[in-house]
Amino acid sequence: MARFAKIQWETPARKKGTVVQTIVAEQDFINSGAVGDSLHWVQFSRNTYGGIHYDPNTGEPDGNFALRYNGAGIGAIYDAEKDAFYAQCQYPSWTLNQNTFLWEPPVPQPTAPPLTQWDEDTLSWIEVSYD
Repeated sequence: MARFAKIQWETPARKKGTVVQTIVAEQDFINSGAVGDSLHWVQFSRNTYGGIHYDPNTGEPDGNFALRYNGAGIGAIYDAEKDAFYAQCQYPSWTLNQNTFLWEPPVPQPTAPPLTQWDEDTLSWIEVSYD
C-alpha cells in the first residue's frame, strides 16, 4: 500500500495545485479510475520531511529515498515542476527553501529557551507567555 494525495490543479497545465484529500491505496486502484482521474493523484511518503527520509520507528534519518521532499496534508501545495510537496506559507516575510521545500524565517529561530513564536509585525521572535 502507498499514500496518495488528490490534487486540485490551479490550471489545466497541472503545474501546481492544492492537496484536497489523502488516501492509502494500491497504484492499481488509483489507475482504475475508482477515485476519479488518476492524473489528480500523486504518491507521497509521510516519513519524508525537508528532503530527508526518516525511519518511522526511530525518527532518525535512514538514507531511504525521500519522495517529493515532504509528506502531503490537506491544504499543502504540490509543485509538479519541482516534484515537491510543501505547506502553505503562514508569513509573508518567510521564503521557501528550494533544497528542502520548507519555509524559512528571515531571522533564525533561537534554539535555546525560552520558547518563542514568530511576530510578523516586528519580523522577530518573541517569548511565549503562558499567563
